[in-house]
Amino acid sequence: MANTALSSPAAEAWALVQRLVGPQRKRFMALAAEYDLSPPQLGALKALDPARPVAMSELAGILGCDNSTVTGIVDRLEYRGLVERRPADHDRRVKLLALTEEGQELREALGERLHAPPHELASLSLEDQRALRDILRRAFE
Repeated sequence: MANTALSSPAAEAWALVQRLVGPQRKRFMALAAEYDLSPPQLGALKALDPARPVAMSELAGILGCDNSTVTGIVDRLEYRGLVERRPADHDRRVKLLALTEEGQELREALGERLHAPPHELASLSLEDQRALRDILRRAFE
């Protein structure tokens, strides 16, 4: 008897996406360890915009955690000289996070490796890569 859970094309596509994305978590963890970062610290560096300081509460929203968790993440990044806290002009109680020069350099180095597509995607023909990209874009419209 056929597996009814995967009987729809959408369910099968979702299962394939999960198979593709699942191993990327291991890659993310290994990359974080290589730079002596915790996965949340790597996530924070990835989320920070080099062109625009971000409020700690905004970073908490991006990372999907609470403010106290972000405080611990930022404390460790600040200790390493990768980020700095600045008071916001509009409200000095609000702390903005900015990447330091060292933090920007690390983010760029990490970004190249984080954004490299997995072999399964990179090995597709350019035509298939474009088709997949276009389908995924439509899913988010």
